[in-house]
Amino acid sequence: MKNLLRILFVSGFVLAYSQQNNSIPKLIPQAINGKKGYVNQKGQEVIKPEYNIAMFFSEDCNLLNSPKKTVRVFGSANYATVEKDKISYRINKKGARVYQYKKSDLGKCEMSYEPPIYKPFALSGAYGLVSKDDIDLGGYKDFDIYPQYDMLYVLSGDRENPMIVAVKNNKFGVVDKANKVIIPFVYNDIKVNLSWKTAHLFEVSQDGKNYYFVDENNKAY
Repeated sequence: MKNLLRILFVSGFVLAYSQQNNSIPKLIPQAINGKKGYVNQKGQEVIKPEYNIAMFFSEDCNLLNSPKKTVRVFGSANYATVEKDKISYRINKKGARVYQYKKSDLGKCEMSYEPPIYKPFALSGAYGLVSKDDIDLGGYKDFDIYPQYDMLYVLSGDRENPMIVAVKNNKFGVVDKANKVIIPFVYNDIKVNLSWKTAHLFEVSQDGKNYYFVDENNKAY
């Protein structure tokens, strides 16, 4: 084992591995000239941009519950959903199209709903965050974040420690439940989609037209 570690260190593998962010996917959708493909965490193209829609590699519960056993394998997180010319496919991590969606293949998703613990609360035109049902408007103690934002949206994901998209002075950022700024208020838009829940990434834009992903350290991908 020691000899193996020494070889890995000398080859530079240990350094490269330490730079890998294990909290986010190894393959990230990226738009180039209006088409979407996939890059790795270093921004290197892995799957060429040719799709109108490219989603993260993640489970598809409709396929996992397909009435056809041979289809269920394509519902795993080893595959991603893409769309080209209004036809949807699942691709593998080498970019090969391995399955074309058929309505007859789709099963039902049985997902239990858990209401969010934290929710936005409006007061005098400003938004804050609460976790209680009964709020004393005369003080601060019942607010997790006292109303001070133009907008708040609690993202899906960790119910106990959610990420919250906020707007202040017409700029978008992200805060946590303690009102700590996670993503600075420098963006024209941050999408309130499932990218945080699925991939621990935020989809942001500086001009409202071109979007890309950043992690919780505001590193762009």
